[in-house]
Amino acid sequence: MIPTVTSSVLRTRRLVFVLANILIYVVLIAGLVSALGGSALGWVMIACFATFAPWSVLGFTTGLIGLALLFTKRPPPLAIAPITQRTAVVMTLRNEDPARALQRLRIVQRSLDATGEAAHFAYFVLSDTSEPDTALREEAGIAEWREIDPIPGRIFYRRRAVNTGFKAGNVMEFCDSQGAGFDLMIPLDADSLMSGPAILDLVRIMQSDPTLGIVQGLVVGLPATSVFARMFQFGMRHGMRSYTVGQAWWTHDCGPFWGHNAILRIAPFRAHCKLPVLPGAPPFGGHILSHDQVEAVLMRRAGFSVRLQAVAGGSWEDNPPTIIDYISRDTRWCQGNLQYLRLLGMPGLLAVSRFQLIWAVLMFAGIPALTLLVALLPVAALLMAVPDDLGVLKAVYWVFMLMFLTPKLAGYLHTVAGAVHCARYGGRVRFACGVVVEILFSFLQSSITSFHTACFMVSLVLGHTTRWAGQTRDAYRVSWREAAWMFWPQTLFGAVVCGTLFVAVPQLLLYALPFSLGALLAIPFAVVTSDRRLGAWCVRAGLCAVPEDRDAPPEVAALTFGRAG
Repeated sequence: MIPTVTSSVLRTRRLVFVLANILIYVVLIAGLVSALGGSALGWVMIACFATFAPWSVLGFTTGLIGLALLFTKRPPPLAIAPITQRTAVVMTLRNEDPARALQRLRIVQRSLDATGEAAHFAYFVLSDTSEPDTALREEAGIAEWREIDPIPGRIFYRRRAVNTGFKAGNVMEFCDSQGAGFDLMIPLDADSLMSGPAILDLVRIMQSDPTLGIVQGLVVGLPATSVFARMFQFGMRHGMRSYTVGQAWWTHDCGPFWGHNAILRIAPFRAHCKLPVLPGAPPFGGHILSHDQVEAVLMRRAGFSVRLQAVAGGSWEDNPPTIIDYISRDTRWCQGNLQYLRLLGMPGLLAVSRFQLIWAVLMFAGIPALTLLVALLPVAALLMAVPDDLGVLKAVYWVFMLMFLTPKLAGYLHTVAGAVHCARYGGRVRFACGVVVEILFSFLQSSITSFHTACFMVSLVLGHTTRWAGQTRDAYRVSWREAAWMFWPQTLFGAVVCGTLFVAVPQLLLYALPFSLGALLAIPFAVVTSDRRLGAWCVRAGLCAVPEDRDAPPEVAALTFGRAG
């Protein structure tokens, strides 16, 4: 079960968390002011740092708290209780490969059947597909599934002609039309996979406490042969381990919701979690693109808890196979999260819930400031005198780098600390190689995506908007032509920054490389990280391996579609 704490303990936790973040932030800014506060350009650079630093400070403190808890606390035992409530397992689709998505849902169904609790579950495919051929294949896949299933009456399919409200509207329409027949719902994306025992754990948690509205399970990446997905999920798995444990510690009953691989109570969700339609036109008006965190704060406003089950096991998803697909997904999240700014004044929200919305905005709001700071480095090198004492600047730089990496480093340290943990990742040598490669990869990747996100946010101000479309989920090769067309702006930006610093202040270039080299190498990065031969070699060598590579659970082993990631 998920542990609970008293209100006084929770207030103390949150006070400690807030004060620690404020103290660290003030010390960093004070250090920069003492070193750069003597000129107008210096103050602009300080303002840039002050804008993007909060996200890293929050990650640092959350990761440290999580690491301490990983070493000192044991997960609470799971209570074994009879399943008494009806649960709808719901998968939403929009222009996805039906065979790939339905195989995952059928694996979930078979895994649940194996638990002996099949009578308590039904399966719904909610389609917003707009492509006629894809819709026909969805219908054919459902018909085939019903023919071979021993209980065909538990399988349902519905396709909307218009995807009003996007995924959130699709799910809410199900709750309004068919949700009354069920107590709970497990929402799944097209790339989601869950084991039967993991779902039963979530159901038992909900049964044990009627005040729970949403419980979000920890999701990890599936094994991948795409170089990009493989390295991304290796870092994400370790970063999220400490991060989610720390987040659960201070958010407690105001936890996050990621929209899938979770469980929610249908009645209060239907009654209280309908998303508002924001006044005005997109990009900042209209339907909310990033629905999940808004649903979480609305559920909490209604008096129901939203909790995070920060223990990994039996819950997986695919990661984007290339950096192009990652950017496509990230831009939709960016626009959706920025819409939260218009929700901060919503009446009745708890203070922590408002902070959760601000936190989601900070995920993207500081990126243009970071990009501008990197762009100003050559200008500063040419116009500003180099301080006689660089000690303060170096201290701020290295402290920030440590904070930036802390969630991942905490996860890596937790794995290294246990011989059994390391063995699950291929042993200490392979694991150490994976850590080094992934850290280099993450700096290159973040440099590329930060520039793109900054440009996208400028385009939002000019009225541009993104659209909700199907995602490419399987590995493929990015051509040099495609990479050049997509990433020539990053390359130009990186060349100007790195070239100017190399000529003007070579020593400063070394400090700027983690935030600029990726832009310079964006085109080859996109091609190389999508190369199938390199991906196959990574698999053979066990580079950036995860436990499921070596010992796949039955649900993962059953995948034949899309295991390339």
